[in-house]
Amino acid sequence: MNIVIIGAGAAGLTTASNIRKYDKESQIIVFTTQKNVAYSPCAIPYVIGGHIDSFDDIIMHKPGEYMRKNIRIMTETKVVQINNDITELVYEDKDGNKQNLKYDKLVIATGGKPFAPPIPGKDLQGVFKVRTVEDGQQILNYLDNVENAVLVGGGAIGLELGTELAHRGLNVTIAEMVPQLFPRSFDKEMSDKFQEYLESKGVTVFTGSAVESINGETKVESVTIDGVERPADLVILSTGVRPQTELAESIGCKMGKFAIEVNDHMETSVENVYAVGDCVQVVDAITGDITLSPLGTTAVRQGIILAKHLTGHDISFKPVLNSTVSQIGQMEMGAVGLTQQAAEKAGIDVVVSEIDTLSRARYYPGSKPLHIKLVSKLDGTIIGCQMFGQEAVAEKVDTMSVIILQKLKCDEVVSMEFSYAPPVSMVVDPIAQAAEDCLEQLEKLSPEVTEEISETEYVESTPDEEVEEISEAEETSEEEAEETVSEDTEESSDDESFTQYLRNQGLIE
Repeated sequence: MNIVIIGAGAAGLTTASNIRKYDKESQIIVFTTQKNVAYSPCAIPYVIGGHIDSFDDIIMHKPGEYMRKNIRIMTETKVVQINNDITELVYEDKDGNKQNLKYDKLVIATGGKPFAPPIPGKDLQGVFKVRTVEDGQQILNYLDNVENAVLVGGGAIGLELGTELAHRGLNVTIAEMVPQLFPRSFDKEMSDKFQEYLESKGVTVFTGSAVESINGETKVESVTIDGVERPADLVILSTGVRPQTELAESIGCKMGKFAIEVNDHMETSVENVYAVGDCVQVVDAITGDITLSPLGTTAVRQGIILAKHLTGHDISFKPVLNSTVSQIGQMEMGAVGLTQQAAEKAGIDVVVSEIDTLSRARYYPGSKPLHIKLVSKLDGTIIGCQMFGQEAVAEKVDTMSVIILQKLKCDEVVSMEFSYAPPVSMVVDPIAQAAEDCLEQLEKLSPEVTEEISETEYVESTPDEEVEEISEAEETSEEEAEETVSEDTEESSDDESFTQYLRNQGLIE
């Protein structure tokens, strides 16, 4: 076969590499408008912040490396037209030369394009978007004479980049139109916690506030936020991306509510045309609603599944939970499943638990605070989780992804087996603690609501005397472990709150 892939991001290149893994004969050609391929856009803020030495370090592979696998990458080349009736496309190189190419299978992996809100002055010198290595390099080159930076948008990239610019010594302002930061993945009381952390690091945060204009004659001199003019030498539009679907639309691919409509084999409505990555819409695993999943992990999974499908494997792409994790400064934040506000908007009655706990045994040096919010349906089924702390967030979000996909209930999670060692975990895992707190709230509801939820106690297995002796030596026998959990919770919530702990550690003022 002659397989053509439009787009060399995570979805396109994963598709190409995995087709070649199972099919050594087919011709594979990948088109991209960019100069660089196989890099991580998520790493751009950390290069700008100096944690990663160079943009070259985040480029995993060069086009020549793919050529050695007999995958041809056409860089700085744009597909300008597709004639699906004769399975042929027209592409144009950077010099304006056009050529035709026949294909048997066409994969559209055009991704997303940065959304630029219609703000007056957005074309001034000193206004940037953040999507490509070239974007990141331009920002880095521009920083020499910058004192005041304004980021428009309070999502993951805005928070990460804002923190990194503040780390470089700039005066940073983040302006978010909605009343909270990171609204897609977190409830307001959770976002308030990392807003407080950002502000303690000198970042000015405006929520429910719009950047009305970017001011200057030829370059940025100030911005106007809610009628007040504020100094700015640099403005970064981190207002998200929109699916890039023009080519798919031009050949009659069915469009859904948000993007290209595909089935669970990544097939579009047009024969022999497939689509993967940020340009397609997906199904929410909890509600069954159509949604978007502009995440690198989703793009890679779709690429693998499409490649296996094209090479004869029976595999399907499943609905998503949109698990996410991010780092701002010394803090990690993560979420998976539905927020409380999203659940209520979908008409799902829920109970929530919020606990302050720790990442390791409380007596072990270096134990870090961890705040967890759990969202449960009234029958005890967990449908969402949010976390904020200094370590172990990503691992616990991944655990919660499995729990939610398996539709486990609070009582089942309370009795789950978790690993334990004082330097890396608590004897009763924070996830189990949050589930227990949620279970207690459910049991307070009317008997009609909670009759399906069984009462669960902690039962610790002691198969022989040696284990009992170890438990006694570590002071973590069954009864003492329960007491320890109770004491930890009490100390964390009464004697030293999560916020107070951060203050005492010098992480916030």
